[in-house]
Amino acid sequence: MTEPTHADRMFFVTIPVADLERSMAFFQGLGFSFNPMFTGDGSACMMIGEQAFAMLGTHEKFAEHSHRPMADPKTHALALYCFSAASREEVDSISAAALAAGGVEADGAEDLGFMYTRSFFDLDGHGWQVMWMDPAAAEGGPEEFAGQAQDATAT
Repeated sequence: MTEPTHADRMFFVTIPVADLERSMAFFQGLGFSFNPMFTGDGSACMMIGEQAFAMLGTHEKFAEHSHRPMADPKTHALALYCFSAASREEVDSISAAALAAGGVEADGAEDLGFMYTRSFFDLDGHGWQVMWMDPAAAEGGPEEFAGQAQDATAT
């Protein structure tokens, strides 16, 4: 796998939400937790990975940081957010939890062999994708994985 240029760099994305408490409950239902040190006053720091975070912010809080008008995520794509899961089963479990908590399915399961995904819209209409990637494909890339899979079926 390629080494990151800035291995210790943290990543934050700020996402506007209509109802902060409701959005926090939705994502807690998917297994996410929030850093209480950076939660309050109209925003909440959702921990996605060791150094990846989503700041959920009320529309008012988001407007304080953005210099452009906020688009409606139910009618306009702002971005697509994707996070990984440890297995195909976890992809299905997280997606089922999202739908049970009021999310809407965006796409059915997509199985590319080396990668398995499901997509949903959260309570505000933001598009999320949950994906599992075979560790061999993550290490060597999908082409190398495909070659290994073909070699295995040929023997």
